Amino acid sequence: MHSASIRRTRRYCNNPLGSTGSDWPNEKDLCASQGIISVEPCKLVSRHLQQDLITAGQSRQGQRQSNKPAAAIMAAAAATSSHILLLSRQAASLRCRLSFLGQQQQSTRRPACRVAPAAGNNVRCMAAVDTVPAAAETSKKKSSYEIVTLTTWLLKQEQRGDIDGEMTIVLASISTACKQIASLVQRAPISDLTGVQGAVNVQGEDQKKLDVVSNEVFSNCLKSSGRTGVIASEEEDVPVAVEESYSGNYIVVFDPLDGSSNIDAAVSTGSIFGIYSPNDECLADISDDATLDSVEQRCVVSVCQPGNNLLAAGYCMYSSSVIFVLTIGTGVYVFTLDPMYGEFVLTQEKVQIPKAGKIYAFNEGNYAMWDDKLKKYMDSLKEPGDSGKPYSARYIGSLVGDFHRTLLYGGIYGYPRDKKSKNGKLRLLYECAPMSFIVEQAGGKGSDGHQRILDIVPTEIHQRVPLFIGSVEEVEKVEKFLA
Repeated sequence: MHSASIRRTRRYCNNPLGSTGSDWPNEKDLCASQGIISVEPCKLVSRHLQQDLITAGQSRQGQRQSNKPAAAIMAAAAATSSHILLLSRQAASLRCRLSFLGQQQQSTRRPACRVAPAAGNNVRCMAAVDTVPAAAETSKKKSSYEIVTLTTWLLKQEQRGDIDGEMTIVLASISTACKQIASLVQRAPISDLTGVQGAVNVQGEDQKKLDVVSNEVFSNCLKSSGRTGVIASEEEDVPVAVEESYSGNYIVVFDPLDGSSNIDAAVSTGSIFGIYSPNDECLADISDDATLDSVEQRCVVSVCQPGNNLLAAGYCMYSSSVIFVLTIGTGVYVFTLDPMYGEFVLTQEKVQIPKAGKIYAFNEGNYAMWDDKLKKYMDSLKEPGDSGKPYSARYIGSLVGDFHRTLLYGGIYGYPRDKKSKNGKLRLLYECAPMSFIVEQAGGKGSDGHQRILDIVPTEIHQRVPLFIGSVEEVEKVEKFLA
């Protein structure tokens, strides 16, 4: 072995595989000094390394320098995280036999080497820690290369009976829409998708180019799934009934691109959705143009029902990573889009929001238009509490971005009513209700300041409500101020 290679591995020689000794035990020195007569390589050891080690060992038999190639082999094994190295001396030979054993390091290690009494040829030299199978090894181990995609996760939930095959297809279609929108958001400046479209939506808001395109992408994916009966979007005046030949049963409500006012500045945006089951007692007739009239609209509202009846909800955040957050009523799961595979991969399970937090997200630019009770609450956040520090203010201006941070770190997000927006600004059906369903599944709370968001029965598709959402203690605190 080259001297440079030996120098690189010298630091392993003094501390092989976690040994606390500063030098090799005498038994090991004696064993290593006999040279190397056999190398059984594992797949991770290159042929060149094997030949170098054998040649170095054979050329230095009986010399003290042979400690270096033996130690180098030790270092090679130590650097191979998935394999262990055993260096032992057979009773019939004075030479050590090196074996790379393809044994996973999922067993319990003992901190010290076992060395039998040095008596003639009965010396057994162990140049690595001994291993004892762990009790946990009796169960199947998860491979470090195994990934759980959103598709495989959905299929597992279907097998468990938490969702049916129809729901699996709907959620898969939504994830496809999110991938397309993520690509559009990333290429918006290049594809000339920034700026205003020129139209105004039913909310009285200027529609961005990406608002229109994202709505079309979301709608097309849901319609083509063949499992949705009615879809309602922030960008549509009325709900849309899917053509009979493609229709299913589920009702999907969504905001195709939340925070689109930030899109030109490349700030975090997202999509929000909720899925309801239909009410068999109230089925709307599907017209040829797939547009519902006012009577059918009222029918759809009764079908959607309050947030308590949501079957699934989630959002996709388009930021430094593309994050897909989902609940089907069994906890909150987070998936991250892997650009290598083009798949959402499970990265967090059973997410729980902290019970309290020290971060608030309010648009304080509207402070002058708030009522006195809310002003007192906001002022209290800026005073040093028991910890001696005030709350920290963090506000992105995108519900998805602000909510996702609150979900992970705790605290509260709020968009209250004010003199300008007397009923609040956020929409109940496809923004507040889905987010409240998610936060409650994570152990948090969503409120309008006086009651649970999920208890509110919508009276119209685009109904607005105040929203306070986040950690339980923080939401209950603002409710006390507003009582």
